[in-house]
Amino acid sequence: MGDGVCNGTRGDGKPLRSDPQLFEAQFDELVTELAEKDLADPALADALSRFREVLVYNSPGGKRNRGLSVIASLRDLLPPGELTQDTVRRALLVGWCIELLQAFFLVADDIMDGSVTRRGQPCWYKKDGIGLDAINDSFLLEAAIYRLLRRHCRDQPYYVHLLELFTETSFQTELGQALDLMTSTSGQIDLNRFTLERYKAIVKYKTAFYSFYLPVAAAMYIAGIESEEEHNNAKHILLEMGEFFQIQDDFLDCYGDPAVTGKIGTDIQDNKCSWLVVTALENITPEQRAELQECYGRHDDACVEKVKKLYNNLQMPTLYHKYEEDSYQRLQKLISCHAKNLPHSIFLNFAEKIYKRNK
Repeated sequence: MGDGVCNGTRGDGKPLRSDPQLFEAQFDELVTELAEKDLADPALADALSRFREVLVYNSPGGKRNRGLSVIASLRDLLPPGELTQDTVRRALLVGWCIELLQAFFLVADDIMDGSVTRRGQPCWYKKDGIGLDAINDSFLLEAAIYRLLRRHCRDQPYYVHLLELFTETSFQTELGQALDLMTSTSGQIDLNRFTLERYKAIVKYKTAFYSFYLPVAAAMYIAGIESEEEHNNAKHILLEMGEFFQIQDDFLDCYGDPAVTGKIGTDIQDNKCSWLVVTALENITPEQRAELQECYGRHDDACVEKVKKLYNNLQMPTLYHKYEEDSYQRLQKLISCHAKNLPHSIFLNFAEKIYKRNK
């Protein structure tokens, strides 16, 4: 592949295709590479056919914010003249690796949570003939990340940084998931576990690192920014953003429209340590706490409605919208304090995508 400038331009310097269009176009190429060209052993034909099905069902369909944030951040970090076609293509590929990591986590997470729908369709393990075989399918999604990185980035100076970044982020996310599972044990309702300290730890490790720090850190390494200080500066800002993102998810689980969010909220039934229950516990009377203890974490429609009514009585939507405004102000201060040598646009673009979202 030639090292043409940017992603292909017209005479006026405008890109021929937008980054989302380039990103979508690359997916089919990656599926073909992984499921057809990577391993040619005829004995693996059935397994590779299954691999293709797993990729096509579980990787597309989301908002793509994580994957597209790699190229978006890179465009903020490098001048246009340094964005060769090869650089853009690799940034898009690393973005797809993040989407594959997300798919790996979600396939496994849906099994553990007993979820029903994901992105407007049945969870993968809920499809006829899949069941717990989906566990191995999730492993395939994770393995695809490292095959793609090795094939496309092995000769780049940032290759080892990316490997360490993905493995470290996976470990952090899995520790966060462990905290979540231990705190939200099915059938064991203990409201004392639902503290703000525990909630923040779950959010930081389960969501914020891979959803926010990972794409920006990857772009920084691709741009040649290896300074630990600069990565820590970015981390301060992005972990705050990730915490708010998860609080939004918790709010939308209860108050979002499933036709818009693409999933049916089950945090109440699943005994989840969510922002809503943690905040409620800080504001309820002893009588309300007793009702919450009786109804939370139960797969009973009447109990779920009682919890939702309790949330409404505590004016949780009002408390949430106040938190949203306060969080945005904190974010602005963090950007001013920590992004002295990094383009503010990286963080502001992220903020625009998540604040006031409804899915």
